[in-house]
Amino acid sequence: MLSQLSQSVRQYLIVTGNYWCFTLTDGALRMLVVLYFYELGYGALDIALLFVFYEAFGVVTNLFGGWLGARWGLNRTMNIGLGMQIAALGMLLVPDSWLTVIWVMAAQALSGIAKDLNKMSAKSSIKVLVPKGESGQLYQWIALLTGSKNALKGIGFFLGGLLLTTVGFHQAILIMTLTLGLVWAFSLWQLKEDLGKSKSKPKFAEIFSKSREINILSAARMFLFGARDVWFVVALPVYLSSQFGWDHWTVGGFLALWVIGYGIIQSLAPHITGKRSKQIPSAKIITLWALALTVLPAGIAIGLQLSFYPQITLLGGLIVFGAVFAVNSSLHSYLIVQFASKEGVSMDVGFYYMANAMGRLIGTLLSGWIYQEYGLISCLWVSFGFLLLTSVISLWLPKQKLITQSDAIS
Repeated sequence: MLSQLSQSVRQYLIVTGNYWCFTLTDGALRMLVVLYFYELGYGALDIALLFVFYEAFGVVTNLFGGWLGARWGLNRTMNIGLGMQIAALGMLLVPDSWLTVIWVMAAQALSGIAKDLNKMSAKSSIKVLVPKGESGQLYQWIALLTGSKNALKGIGFFLGGLLLTTVGFHQAILIMTLTLGLVWAFSLWQLKEDLGKSKSKPKFAEIFSKSREINILSAARMFLFGARDVWFVVALPVYLSSQFGWDHWTVGGFLALWVIGYGIIQSLAPHITGKRSKQIPSAKIITLWALALTVLPAGIAIGLQLSFYPQITLLGGLIVFGAVFAVNSSLHSYLIVQFASKEGVSMDVGFYYMANAMGRLIGTLLSGWIYQEYGLISCLWVSFGFLLLTSVISLWLPKQKLITQSDAIS
């Protein structure tokens, strides 16, 4: 069956399959670590600190990973990412007495590097595999890849909780290690050797983008994801537990469903932004979507300040925020691949996702500190400020339509 498909479609399916399997283990691992260390008596902020290296190393990995992808080929960086995730899982198979905070942070650092190598390789590969001029198809493939990844990450949250309950921490890690090992072996065998490899050897100094539109989009992306994580990563789970009295299973289940829904909306973004009416993304549309998102954390903050049905205000606002954020994220994910040059695409994509990782790191750190000092409402107002900056920066994107009418999605 696979042999009857075109070469580009076969490679797309392998890349997507790798990304999906990796994402399942990534989501499951995060939930396993959170729940297991929660059971050991760690507080929410202490658990959040376990993931600081995961985010911090993502900044470095995206910056250098794009350069490596251009020099070595995206097949190698993707397979290196899979191998490193297997090593990170293996680090957690040690006896309980070895699972110190430093050891787990080191394992998470390795997992963070693996995740960003895998993501950069997958997103960059799509640009290489889609024929030149097929921007509509590019938008659909990117939306599907990005949306399915987040939906599977939410499923991974459930998987982690299920495995912890049924087989325990170490057996769960072992199962994921062996499964991902099989995926890795298949990828080493089937993934095209020169995928995404630059014809010229890019210099190390070229890791920083010289493209104006990519620099603008990267700055907008940094504040976009900082705005999400400044209240979602630490502040929201702790607030749901402390103020609404939810147990950790309820919190984890709700957030998993939120991430799954978020991923589904991302996959549908081409329809939402005008596929049926033949509309195509423009700088104006992107700015309007950013402005629509900006008002939501401000509205939630005002509702909580006025004590206006706090639970409905927060949960309802979070659901709407997730839907609008998903469209923004999907538009951004498409634009970076559209703007990137096909020769050395991984360097442009790597630089962009470096900004993404920086935003997540800033958001994660601010989420813990601002919530601890000032509370959830302050986190929401910081989110509002970040999104306002995202909207302003988006105004500087190229004013012409970002894909031609002939390239519109059919």
